[in-house]
Amino acid sequence: MAKKYSSLLLFFLLLNSLPNSDASPEYSRPPPRPAIFIGPTRSESDPEQVHISLVGKDHMRVTWITSHKHEKSIVEYGTSPGNYDKSSMTGERMSYRYFFYNSGEIHHITIGPLGPNTTYYYRCGGNGPEFSFKTPPSTFPIEFAIVGDLGQTEWTASTLKHIGAKDYDVLLLPGDLSYADTQQPLWDSFGRLVEPYASKRPWMVTHGNHEIETFPIIYRHGFKAYNSRWLMPYQESGSTSNLYYSFDVAGCHVIMLGSYVDFDAQSDQYMWLQADLAKVDRVVTPWIFVLVHVPWYNSNLAHKGEGESMRKSMEELLYNARVDVVFAGHVHAYERFTRVYDNKADPCGPIYLTIGDGGNREGLAMIFENPSPSISMFREASFGHGRLKVHNETHAHWSWHRNNESNNTFMADELWLKSFASSKSCLPHEKFQEMKTHIKDEL
Repeated sequence: MAKKYSSLLLFFLLLNSLPNSDASPEYSRPPPRPAIFIGPTRSESDPEQVHISLVGKDHMRVTWITSHKHEKSIVEYGTSPGNYDKSSMTGERMSYRYFFYNSGEIHHITIGPLGPNTTYYYRCGGNGPEFSFKTPPSTFPIEFAIVGDLGQTEWTASTLKHIGAKDYDVLLLPGDLSYADTQQPLWDSFGRLVEPYASKRPWMVTHGNHEIETFPIIYRHGFKAYNSRWLMPYQESGSTSNLYYSFDVAGCHVIMLGSYVDFDAQSDQYMWLQADLAKVDRVVTPWIFVLVHVPWYNSNLAHKGEGESMRKSMEELLYNARVDVVFAGHVHAYERFTRVYDNKADPCGPIYLTIGDGGNREGLAMIFENPSPSISMFREASFGHGRLKVHNETHAHWSWHRNNESNNTFMADELWLKSFASSKSCLPHEKFQEMKTHIKDEL
């Protein structure tokens, strides 16, 4: 087994050593750093790759993997270390095969009800190490850490270290997690890499192109590893697919869209999005945030125009509902746009932010359009992460933290936001009100 992992590690280190053709003489950044591959360190019966995600108002899903197929699917938990006065076996377990790779047993167990803003200590499968997490608050303020296109390089480790150095409540990831790209052991390595962070705070993710993993005839539909390993609360939000869903937390409604799922006006995703937006009560939930992998607005030459068809299909829905911010990944750089609708500045449109710069092995997207479009307010090709602190019903603060070196970050961009729910000049569009009434009548 160790020989197998060593061979894979050598292959990906060689892959990462190829020259970076995106380098720009106009802006010099540190080169991509070596890939990281983390092999198993615990016994085959012990849980590993532990991560948590939100499920409904006051529940948490705990996910882990064991090599042995007959370990118990149970989570024991409590509010003091080593004292587990509650337990749950509610959930499911699964495994999958991808060519000659067989996954371990993947356990998804839901625990709760849980108190808000409370630290819980827990153990998976009845043995192994103790973990702990803190639940998000039920009211403002709440802080999100946001990072896209993580991968598993030394830059990834640096970004994760920066994220973990300052507390937050929920991590949002708009696609491209492991960069396994059909090499299934890299999914296991990624799970081990993020476990120290993803076991402590809920990680809410959506998919990117590196999660597709299709193969003609045999794996035509893709997303086999992603759907098996990163189960999100799609059923609780009325979605029929793990590839798009929504959830509420502390006065914020967060929508995760799928760039690589049908999105035209006749698609299941489009109709779900219509119904989901119509259900949001902006008095109870004043903020709406959307995450999607492929950006709809982008002045970087990398992936230019790839999000245009989805934008044309869905942008009006978000605009009419007065979505506050749209986050995207895919482009390996940071960019912030002003409030936009239909390619023009619009005070009632969402802020669009691209944050696909977590630490991937492919390097940075260095070349932007010149001159910069008038709607693009700030852009930079650098690894980093973002912070969105929602202070109350009316105001939130966004900041982007550039990875300067291994041991520090620099806040290179920031912006104060005012919610549309508190705006008298940008009430939901009359088309949205008509759609909301229509959907309510149907229900």
